[in-house]
Amino acid sequence: MNWSLPLVPGFIALAIGYLLGSIPFGLLLTRAAGTEDIRSIGSGNIGATNVLRTGRKGLAAATLLGDALKGTFAVLLARYLYGEQAALVAALGAFLGHLYPVWLGFRGGKGVATFLGVTIALAWPAALVFAVVWLALAYALRYSSLSALTASVATVAAGAFFAGTQTGLLLAILTGMLWMKHAANIRRLLAGTEGKIGKK
Repeated sequence: MNWSLPLVPGFIALAIGYLLGSIPFGLLLTRAAGTEDIRSIGSGNIGATNVLRTGRKGLAAATLLGDALKGTFAVLLARYLYGEQAALVAALGAFLGHLYPVWLGFRGGKGVATFLGVTIALAWPAALVFAVVWLALAYALRYSSLSALTASVATVAAGAFFAGTQTGLLLAILTGMLWMKHAANIRRLLAGTEGKIGKK
């Protein structure tokens, strides 16, 4: 990837992305709603899937939206300030911020919503591909994790096609990190013990 961006704007773009990406919407929203600490239930994750385990569908939907839009906004802001290269750097920063937020001891979410959010800003047709693949597989197989993992791979090809090689390469990097964060899910899928959508 050709990061043809001066050092200071690049650092600012990365910082913008990281700071916005590290906002833990799942934790903040569940605390505001008076539920128990989201990190003490289910998988301990701060993302929408674990928020859903509280039984509060509205909170889960709000978490999904917040985690996606923080990525979108980070990319759009960096692009407005410094251009397309900065947008790519901010996308990386936002994803890292969500996965490894300094405020929570670097223990964040798995990145699916934020991956979608940055993709919306980088190449919205690729985000549409992600959504279609996820929905189709989730409906057919009922595995949220498998749907997200497969959709992320499809998004890499779509991103390269619609927005160019640099965007495709960045999405490949983000997909690799997303798969790493889903290592436990992958092991359960292979063992046949992964939970299905709608089942505890």
